[in-house]
Amino acid sequence: MDATNTPNHVSRGERAYLVLADGTIFEGEAFGARGTTTGEAVFTTTMTGYQEVLTDPSYAGQLVVMTAPEIGNVGVNAADAESVDGKPHVAGFILRDSSPVASNWRSEQTLEAYLVEHGIVAISGVDTRRLTRHLRDNGSQNAAIGTASPEELLKLAKDAPDMSGLDLVQRVTPKAPYTFNEGRGAWRIAAPGEAPREPSHHVVAIDYGVKKNILRCLVDAGFRVTVVPASMSAEDILALNPDGIFLSNGPGDPAAVGYAVETIRALLGKKPMFGICLGHQLTAIALGGKTYKLKFGHRGANQPVKDLATGRIEITTQNHGFCVDLNSLPAGVESTHIHLNDGTSEGLSHKDLKVFTVQYHPEAAAGPHDSLYLFDRFKSMMQ
Repeated sequence: MDATNTPNHVSRGERAYLVLADGTIFEGEAFGARGTTTGEAVFTTTMTGYQEVLTDPSYAGQLVVMTAPEIGNVGVNAADAESVDGKPHVAGFILRDSSPVASNWRSEQTLEAYLVEHGIVAISGVDTRRLTRHLRDNGSQNAAIGTASPEELLKLAKDAPDMSGLDLVQRVTPKAPYTFNEGRGAWRIAAPGEAPREPSHHVVAIDYGVKKNILRCLVDAGFRVTVVPASMSAEDILALNPDGIFLSNGPGDPAAVGYAVETIRALLGKKPMFGICLGHQLTAIALGGKTYKLKFGHRGANQPVKDLATGRIEITTQNHGFCVDLNSLPAGVESTHIHLNDGTSEGLSHKDLKVFTVQYHPEAAAGPHDSLYLFDRFKSMMQ
């Protein structure tokens, strides 16, 4: 899943290939950094927000296919990065048409210049409709991108580690705790007369690969936020005297992150807890449930979810390849939300332990804001 790259000046029109582990070959044009890269080929159906996709740490280890045909039109800017470090985390990027022009007043550089700067190997000119149908029908799988021969790329794809059993959290979790106090500011429209909320509660956010807008939403909800590494012990977390504990999103197989499961298990019942995405899956395992790998996952900003308590339908942003097995949940754990496309788990709660989780991303970025109320629900648990 490593990439090699050349200097910032790159030529256009150089032939490149995407080769899937099953031997399927897609021809295109080299884009971004030059070299080769491997990872799990997945697709996202989001129409906007390619920079948010690039910088979402949950995409670590993956070659992301954008199903929207035109990518790069509005360029790239530092403010829209979703990783706290501001860097992209995808293993590679796959496009149909890459715009050579960045036309937006907020743009700071072109998409290709950004990919070259950060060493991200990409390919454009790919028939992404055919590729998406292939992944949908045959499942997400390892692949390789580069200007090497298809035979060499096939070997690289077959030798790449499988996503199942892979702990990628260690790649993206911070080395040390830090505080976060930036609200959404320009990213939200305040109601008439609305004043900023002063912090009234302290939340410790365990960072398995957190998106920046999640932290902004916690600040906007009125929390003082301390972010800690995934390896921090339950004892040390409780020593920070939080009013609540947040469990973030992140990449990889939840069953491979045993240390995180043990920490969550030790924290259950001690403080109110709220988990998103990987945090949802890890909590399910800590409660006695199991997870499994989806055929091609849920990735995009148009995923329909039903709240089983209210019957309300929410359109959500999602990015996950693993799912909670509803049949494995023990007594006391309630399924609160389901995905309307396939009936899979989208939310859990345990009233006695004061914990609730969702599989989807209520913070969006990019995507709809139907589910922002969940941050206030978390706060109400502490009051």
